[in-house]
Amino acid sequence: MLKKILATILVLASLVFVAFTKTNPGENTISDDSKVLIETFEPIVVLELFTSQGCSSCPPADALLDKVKREYADEVYAMSYHVDYWNYIGWEDPFSRPEYAKKQKEYNIQFHNRSNYTPQLVINGREHLVGSNTSLLYNKINEYKKKKVENKIGLSKIDKDGQSVSFEYEIYGDLRDKEIRALLVLDQRRTEVRRGENRNRTLTNSNIVVAEKLISPIGSKGKDVLLFPKIVEPNEKKYLIVLVQDSNYKITGAVKSATL
Repeated sequence: MLKKILATILVLASLVFVAFTKTNPGENTISDDSKVLIETFEPIVVLELFTSQGCSSCPPADALLDKVKREYADEVYAMSYHVDYWNYIGWEDPFSRPEYAKKQKEYNIQFHNRSNYTPQLVINGREHLVGSNTSLLYNKINEYKKKKVENKIGLSKIDKDGQSVSFEYEIYGDLRDKEIRALLVLDQRRTEVRRGENRNRTLTNSNIVVAEKLISPIGSKGKDVLLFPKIVEPNEKKYLIVLVQDSNYKITGAVKSATL
C-alpha cells in the first residue's frame, strides 16, 4: 500500500514539474517546424577597386589588383571602376564614368565613410580598405575564402557578336530583396597618359568595368543582353561577370564567364 502511495506522489510531482517548465516565461523553445533553413554555397571573394588614371596613388593599387587576379584566378572576382572626379586635373580617364563615382558614394554611405577616395577597394560589398594595402588585402582574401554565401549563379547560352553578349542565368538560394548586376570587364589595357598627376607614364589597368546593367526584380531564371560600348576593341580579351547583391549592396553570389 505504501509503495502505491509513493508511486502516486512521484507521478503527481513529475506532472507538476512538467507543467511548470512549459509555462516558465524565462525560457523559449523553438520547434523544428518553425526554424528557417538558409541554404549556403561555396565562398566568393569579390574585389571592386575604385581608381583613376588621374590619381598618382592609384597605379600601385591597380598593379596589386592584377597580381591578386592572377594568383587567385578561380577564387577571386576582381574588377576596377574608374571614377571621373580626377578628370579636372588635366587628364580625362577614358574609362571613367560619373555613375561609378555615384556607386562608390552609395557604398560609402553604407560604410558611414565621410567621402569617396582613391584607391578604395570594396570587398564583397561589406567593407573597404586602401587598395594598395597588400598585407591587409591578402588577410581579407583568406578571411572571405572561408565564408559561405547565400547564392550561387549558373550561366548558360552565352552568345556574343561584335556589339553585345547575350546570356541566360539561373540563381540558387534565397532571392528575397535581391538584384542582379551584369558587368562587361576588359582583361587589360595599357594607356599612355599625357597630362595630370601621372603625365608621361604608361599605365596598365586590369579588369576594367566598361559596362554595367542592373537587373531587378529577379526570378530564379532569366536572360539578358549587355551591349558593348564603343571603347571596346573587337579582339580584346573580356569577360562577363554576374553578381547577386542585397538591398544594402552586400554581394551574395558571383560568377564569371570564360573569355569572350
